[in-house]
Amino acid sequence: MTTEQRARVTTFLAVEPEEAFAVFTEETDLWWRKGPRFRGSSAPTSVVRFEGGSGGRLVEEDPAGVFEIGRVLTWEPGARLCFEWRGRNFAPGELTQVDVRFEPAEGGTRVVLEHRGWEALRPDHPVRHGQDVAGFLEMMGMWWGGLALSLRTVSLKSTPRVESRRE
Repeated sequence: MTTEQRARVTTFLAVEPEEAFAVFTEETDLWWRKGPRFRGSSAPTSVVRFEGGSGGRLVEEDPAGVFEIGRVLTWEPGARLCFEWRGRNFAPGELTQVDVRFEPAEGGTRVVLEHRGWEALRPDHPVRHGQDVAGFLEMMGMWWGGLALSLRTVSLKSTPRVESRRE
């Protein structure tokens, strides 16, 4: 029996779950850090974005074209987003999965991101950078942790969609 390999990060956003979901899915290119550590493309003009809802795609576009990172499996605004994940060095059929939950919490939203399915990739896969399982999963946790901090920064700049009424 193979043990599930996953990296999990949690962050807090001081916005309601619907707004947190919108920032995650509509402002992806703002919080998804640029550069070779975080993007497959080294082009400074690359853009990461979600296209459509359930059945849509997560893509990275640069002057060379569009790379499909994965397909959206679950699209529940304000609650959950799940999508396939593949790196540029993945062979056809090699996939992992990212599951993001937006949980109401006092004063905002707890965002819990779990990237799982790494056990499906061979131990010497290039994405692992020669690391053992524990080292690799720690590296992936730190990678997603960096993006979660960036998401948190972008959400603080986001204008909450609040209705106000004067009576």
